[in-house]
Amino acid sequence: MGTLKTEPARTRLDLLAPPVAAALREWSAEAPVDVDDVLVAPIDADLADTAAFCEAYEVGLEESANCVVVAGKRGGEIRYAACVVLATTRADVNGVVRKLLDVRKASLAPMAEAVESSGMEYGGITPIGLPADWPILVDSRVIATPHVIIGSGVRHSKIALPGPALGALPGARVVENLARPA
Repeated sequence: MGTLKTEPARTRLDLLAPPVAAALREWSAEAPVDVDDVLVAPIDADLADTAAFCEAYEVGLEESANCVVVAGKRGGEIRYAACVVLATTRADVNGVVRKLLDVRKASLAPMAEAVESSGMEYGGITPIGLPADWPILVDSRVIATPHVIIGSGVRHSKIALPGPALGALPGARVVENLARPA
């Protein structure tokens, strides 16, 4: 995991957004990944964006995952979903995601909406602790990765965990070809 200095996330709740900390406190003992396998590392908030982070902390793009919030409308109702994809790929927003949300058009949610609705910072949004009514769509390549680095809900830290844990989150659905190569 590059040069990151990790420790169990549940022991460093100060490095997590409140919804993420709450999700870790409620982590099921029956989950396929133990809560102590969810690690956190402090980082420079100015280096939170994927490319800068990977370069500064010597983390490969193939082990870094992004969580993007997508929105679409159907019958006047806004439908959100979180898409988790490797940094070497991009979510197929107007193909696969649009069909899964059952909307005519899908796009990245506006920053202010994503931040307000998730309770997390822009650039740090993670699938852990998102609103329960949001589906979490996880590209199958993510769960095939032994360990991935994702946001922590804030820009000044990152979470490291086994890739399969993301497919086992409440509300998660593993999707083949959710993403396309970048």
